[in-house]
Amino acid sequence: MKRRNWDEKGERRFRLILLAVLVLSLGAIHLIAPDFYPTILRMIREQDLEGLIAYLQSFGVWAVFVSFFIDVVINIVGFLPSIFISTANGLIFGLFWGTIISWLAETTGVVISFWAMRVLFRTMAMHLIEKSKTLSRLDQYESWQAVAVARAIPYMPNGLVTAVSALSSMPFERHLLGSLIGKLPSVALEVCVGHDIVRMGEHAERLTIIIVVVALIYGIIWWYGRKRKKQAGPPEK
Repeated sequence: MKRRNWDEKGERRFRLILLAVLVLSLGAIHLIAPDFYPTILRMIREQDLEGLIAYLQSFGVWAVFVSFFIDVVINIVGFLPSIFISTANGLIFGLFWGTIISWLAETTGVVISFWAMRVLFRTMAMHLIEKSKTLSRLDQYESWQAVAVARAIPYMPNGLVTAVSALSSMPFERHLLGSLIGKLPSVALEVCVGHDIVRMGEHAERLTIIIVVVALIYGIIWWYGRKRKKQAGPPEK
């Protein structure tokens, strides 16, 4: 019993230390560059894509790290649109590297957000799941495949998917696996579509093909999901 209490206290202390490091790191950037966060928020709010591209390019060789950091923070917050920075990455670094940078950054952001939710609301979440039959049923069906499917949906609110995952008993590594797999197609689509919309004159044909193909794929997935639900019948109460 003493060993278990010590382990729980040590684990809680370790998590709080990591959370403090994260908060202090974000705060340190504000102290070093007070205009950094306001500038990024203003550009996102005003949808100033050209301004964001110029701002990132002003960092020279460090632009990739700055872009990565911004994308991570956007996905930690959960309610800011990431397509804006994804489009900028595609235009600055090219489709391939823009996709890779955005994919890794978005995955890092949602994983940190998942971890933070577990740290701050873990006890409350466990009590809710234990007391609620609905949440208990949902918890039984949580899997990395479900996370992958949810993450693969373009423009899906990251915060919502992360919150549902954090409220389940899903292990950290399964959430990481599902996010890594699911984020790749959705991020690639965001980067390509955003890139081609900005440069419509050069890539109008490719953009049309992408939209038609993606609509067909997600239409088939939606139809197959409905068919399986009908075959399974209504859930047991």
